[in-house]
Parts: sequence; structure tokens; C-alpha cells
Amino acid sequence: MYDTVNLRLLQSEAGGVDFLAEMPCYLENVGEHKYNGEIVITGSLNGLKISLNSYQMKIKDGSLCKWYLGDNFQTLGRGDTQRAIESLSDTLHVPMSKATVTRLDIAQNFITRHPPEVYFNHLGILKYATRLQEPNGIYYTQTGGRLCFYDKNREQKSNREPIPKLYEGRNVLRYEQRYTNRLSSQFKVSEVTASMLYDETFYIDLLDRWRDTYKAIQKINDISLNFQTMKTKQQLYKMGVLSLIKQTGGQLQMIEQIREAQKRGELSSKQAFDLRQAINEACKIKDGLTVQNEAIQELDKKVNDAVKYYR
Repeated sequence: MYDTVNLRLLQSEAGGVDFLAEMPCYLENVGEHKYNGEIVITGSLNGLKISLNSYQMKIKDGSLCKWYLGDNFQTLGRGDTQRAIESLSDTLHVPMSKATVTRLDIAQNFITRHPPEVYFNHLGILKYATRLQEPNGIYYTQTGGRLCFYDKNREQKSNREPIPKLYEGRNVLRYEQRYTNRLSSQFKVSEVTASMLYDETFYIDLLDRWRDTYKAIQKINDISLNFQTMKTKQQLYKMGVLSLIKQTGGQLQMIEQIREAQKRGELSSKQAFDLRQAINEACKIKDGLTVQNEAIQELDKKVNDAVKYYR
């Protein structure tokens, strides 16, 4: 399930290897630069970008999965990740298992019944995250990273990269969780090293986080009103709120109208808060007043299946 993995290896962890003298011979497109008076050498290794100075080596802005497997429609499981790190160590002649992980992407591609944008329309609010809808997907900015849902085939075409035969002419939705900073505090460890990526306990925890973060997203327009279960006035009131939300275009659209009304001075901050809370609570109803949309059911199953068999 791994894709991009950024790594930093200190000279002290590499057995005293002289990075500037010994490493450039393993790289392509080598260039030498000065940064704050210090020599920095940059290069690439089959798509991985590498920078070196006298005390550290950084590998970044490239897919470890693509480097090892040839494309990132596949993703690295635990065993492949260990083999990829070992291969990288052999290629560069340094112990990359000791490197610190500075960015980590957990991802999976799903072949779906409908085009990806159908599913984007059902992904709503995620607590403690800022939701951004773009033409090619939905993105949630979080402290320490980003959550991404996008059309993988569309991305490949825009990058003018080939689409593997298995995915040609198919609907391919990619769900990706990116950890871009403060990894050690997010995972409550002193340091995240490359060798931890294929530790079974750590790997299982990462996949559980990936699944649980998806489940924490409130789904919008995933409701059909179930009139057969309406028995009381209270249920009628709840159904009325849900119906209004649906007619307005969904949870996010209704909340945006409340935000605009507050800006115009038509609602106090307390009134706006109460209305938003009522909308969010209505969208959480699980007591039989609603039945789930089949697109969400499909995506739920695919996410759950992806972590069912830890490899």
C-alpha cells in the first residue's frame, strides 16, 4: 500500500561514507550547486530525486513503488517494501534501512462501477480537516498531511504516462493518505525509519489508520428517505431536515448557505453554530430513516477489503 517514500540518511548512519565523493557515480543527471556556501550535489536514480551534501543524503519527490515495480498503479505491500529498500541499499551501497522517513504515502487504486467524480460527490466533511474540491478530485488538508481522492487514469493522461492494460478504459479511483511532516509525533514514536515500514505491527497500524480516516468522512447525498420506518413526530422532524438537506444539494451546500447568511448578518454566530450542528447530526442518522446510496456501499466495501488481508 506504499507509494511515495521520502528518506533522509545521515553520514553517521552510513558508516562514514563520503557522500560527495562516492555517491554521484551511482546517479544520473548529476549537478553541483552551492547553497549557503555549502556544496550540494543533485541527481536522479530511475525517477527518484537525490540530493547530497557532506553530512546527509535525501531521496524525495519520487515513487518508491514506481522505482521498484515499474508503475504506481500497483502499490508496495510489506514484503515488496522490504525488497525495495534492500534493492535501494544495494544500488547505492549504503544501509537505507536506517534512513529516516520524512514523507509517506499510503494508497490504493480501485476499479469502480462509476466514474470517480460520482464518488467525489458523496465525500463530505472530515473533522479537523479542510476540504477542497478540484476538477480532478477531492482533497482534505490535515495537520501533518493530506487526504486525496482522484481519478488515477486522468492523472496518468495529464502526465503523458502509460496506463497499464488492466486499467485501460476502466474507472479508476485512487484513495491516498499522505503524511508529509511530523511523522514521529503522528505515529507516537521517536523516529520513523525505513525498516519500520515492513514491521508487521507498524504496517497494520498504518493500514488501519488509512481505513479509519476514510470512515470518519461524513458522506453527503448518501441518503434515500425510508418512509416505511417513520412512526413518530420526532422521526418526521428528522426526516424533514434530511429532505431539506437533500433538496438544497447536500450537507456542504447547506452549510455554505448558513455561512453566507452569517456573513450577511442574518444569523448570529450562535445561531449559525446551532444550525450547522443540526445539519451534521441529521446526516449521522443511522436509525433506519435512511438507506445508503449504492455508490457509497461499493466504496466502503473496497476500502474494507483493501485492509482485510495484511501482507
